[in-house]
Amino acid sequence: MNTVREILQNKGNAVFSVCPSDTVYRALKVLAEKNVGAVMVLEKQRLVGIFSERDYARKVVLRGKSSRETLIHEVMTTPVAFVRPENTVEECMALMTDRHIRHLPVMEEGRLVGVVSIGDVVYAKISEQDFHIRQLVSYITGSFDSP
Repeated sequence: MNTVREILQNKGNAVFSVCPSDTVYRALKVLAEKNVGAVMVLEKQRLVGIFSERDYARKVVLRGKSSRETLIHEVMTTPVAFVRPENTVEECMALMTDRHIRHLPVMEEGRLVGVVSIGDVVYAKISEQDFHIRQLVSYITGSFDSP
């Protein structure tokens, strides 16, 4: 898996979202029900922000706001960093490291087509390294496995 497209082909392209006018409580319910760390904030099918567990901790809890009264548009992260399907795993890692983020929406021709997380990227990188290690071991030992 060298590209975002390959990651999405393996994991699927499910996207969980809320509206800017939804409450933080509603977003937290989606996070819990779907067992994810972030939801996309969509307005008329357009990506306008992202809301993560980190946003909740830093912008709601630590500021003493109520999750049942605070609206997503008040605490979502914007602008949103994103990648395209042709971006590499290394590019994702660099962007995530540089911006200190754990989720990247995947955009293609102006449409949201998926989301990759730091876990997806790490898994892809480990899988790639494991493949190379197995190839090197086969080469060194002369025990080539047939495909």
